[in-house]
Amino acid sequence: MSAVLYYDGLCPLCAKEMRLLRRLKTESLQLVDVHAANLSADEKAKRLQVLHLEIAPGNYLLGVEASVAAWSHTSVGWILRPLQWRVFAPLVKGIYARWAKRRYEKLYGCSADLGCER
Repeated sequence: MSAVLYYDGLCPLCAKEMRLLRRLKTESLQLVDVHAANLSADEKAKRLQVLHLEIAPGNYLLGVEASVAAWSHTSVGWILRPLQWRVFAPLVKGIYARWAKRRYEKLYGCSADLGCER
């Protein structure tokens, strides 16, 4: 199964993770910097706010689920699976949501809730 991971290439932490993922991934995972993708302004804003993994045309995993699924295209992906266990998932999702919102606001100077011109 192939997948496409959309990431924010202007985010230093995101770019660092993608460099590592690029070295370890199989050919079944494609990495796409949102800033280099041909997307509408609305789609670009959505993908900048939270990690998107397209697993089939129009079918996406978001946030932590996208990250864990993307890393499953490597030999070390099993390490992240516990993040989706029922006992950890609510906490991990909450932490990711708070981090993603702050990251977006810091980089783009606007609220992810209200959107902005970019």
